[in-house]
Amino acid sequence: MKNTDAQQAGEREPDTAEAREAELAEEADAAVDAEVEADEVAEEQAEVAAVTERADEDDEAGQDEAGEDEDDDEERVQDEVTVTAEEAIAADLDKARAEAESYLDDLRRLQADFDNYRKRTLREQTARAASASQALVARLLPVLDNFELAVSSAEHSRDFDRMLKGVEMVFGELREVMEGEGLVKIEAEGKPFDPERHEAVIAVEQEDTEPGMVVDIVRTGYELRGKVLRPAMVKVAK
Repeated sequence: MKNTDAQQAGEREPDTAEAREAELAEEADAAVDAEVEADEVAEEQAEVAAVTERADEDDEAGQDEAGEDEDDDEERVQDEVTVTAEEAIAADLDKARAEAESYLDDLRRLQADFDNYRKRTLREQTARAASASQALVARLLPVLDNFELAVSSAEHSRDFDRMLKGVEMVFGELREVMEGEGLVKIEAEGKPFDPERHEAVIAVEQEDTEPGMVVDIVRTGYELRGKVLRPAMVKVAK
């Protein structure tokens, strides 16, 4: 019986050793598997980290590129705006130059027209003055003829009364001609002094005369068509 137990114990000891070895082998395999699995996890984590880092780098690069693109876009927009503004300014400048040239041409034409008008007016005024002078001289010719006859008659006859009558006649003709041209004698004697029509040469004491009244005419004054041609020289009472 003891032998049987011993045998059984002997038989169990090898079985226990094999089981132990099997357990150790399983543990070793499990450790290897765990180590392999840990290595795989580490590799996966490293790969994930690398991918994440690359993604971050790509994002940063994309942001940089986007920022650069935005800067480039802003620069292009600014350049386009600047070019557009310069073109608008150039167009306005060209338009202003064209308008200025047009105004200058108009001014030159106007100046030429005014010069022509001034020359034409001057010629017309000269012609009118010459015509008026010619007409006046033509009307004075008979007066000159009568003066010549009166002087010739006085030289031959030596008759004072006849010469005086001839001079009075010629004087009347001359006055008619001058009055026909619009010449009017300024009335002064017995009138209040008018500085626009009279020229006082002396102030005198005059009885029964109010101060400022013209008492005598030194030289006759004349008006031509309502305008004072020569003021009358007068004596004024003081």
